[in-house]
Amino acid sequence: MPLHVDETEAQFEARWWELMNEMRARFGKKPDLNALLLLIGVQELGQGAGPFTKEQKQDLMHIATCRLFSLSGHYALDHVDEEGWPHYTLVKPVPFANLKEQERMLKWHILEYFEAFMKE
Repeated sequence: MPLHVDETEAQFEARWWELMNEMRARFGKKPDLNALLLLIGVQELGQGAGPFTKEQKQDLMHIATCRLFSLSGHYALDHVDEEGWPHYTLVKPVPFANLKEQERMLKWHILEYFEAFMKE
């Protein structure tokens, strides 16, 4: 079960800015959500930093989104294909949300992912 289910908005924001500061220190600039999704997708693929085509980058971002939402039980890893690309299956629909809620949901999953990843 995710660790930060009952955190306050202030705690959430503090965790988000701490991650952004870590990313800025590591990469020299603060990444946007798309850059974070690409980073997570590359990490999940496990084949290094590229180069990737535009289509492959879109696929990597999709892998990242599925992996992130697997943390809350919405997706499950189905298989890894012969080229090493993971494929996910929708287990339960992601709840409908407006754009601001979607962004917050995505940020929360990113935080949970990096927290779990940094513990490994």
